[in-house]
Amino acid sequence: MDIVKIALLGVAGTLLAIQFRSGKTEYGIYICAGLSLVIFFSVLGQTGAVLGRLREIMAYIDLAPVYLEMLVKMLGITFVAEFSSALCQDAGYQTIARQIEIAAKLAVLVLGLPVVLALLEMIREFLS
Repeated sequence: MDIVKIALLGVAGTLLAIQFRSGKTEYGIYICAGLSLVIFFSVLGQTGAVLGRLREIMAYIDLAPVYLEMLVKMLGITFVAEFSSALCQDAGYQTIARQIEIAAKLAVLVLGLPVVLALLEMIREFLS
């Protein structure tokens, strides 16, 4: 989906959700959640192009494919966490949103630790 279409869809959905703010506020939250899912999955469809370009980059650089896999997992974690955190914040549950963000940060840290360890091992071999 083109960014202009996504932006127009977002603005239209927001204006529609504002209409429900005075009466049934839960309808506004449902509209925002549904619209967010539509936008999220339309953007998710574009990840194929990004993965193709990352594979091209990996062909030029002699790195193990496991690093690309880790990068994609980290990217997925951050997208899902940001999306779910924003939904929780819109619904008024900031504490849950912050916990989701903390859990995502820890998950990315856990995924990145093997890379840091491999880098330290490479430095140690270089120095000895």
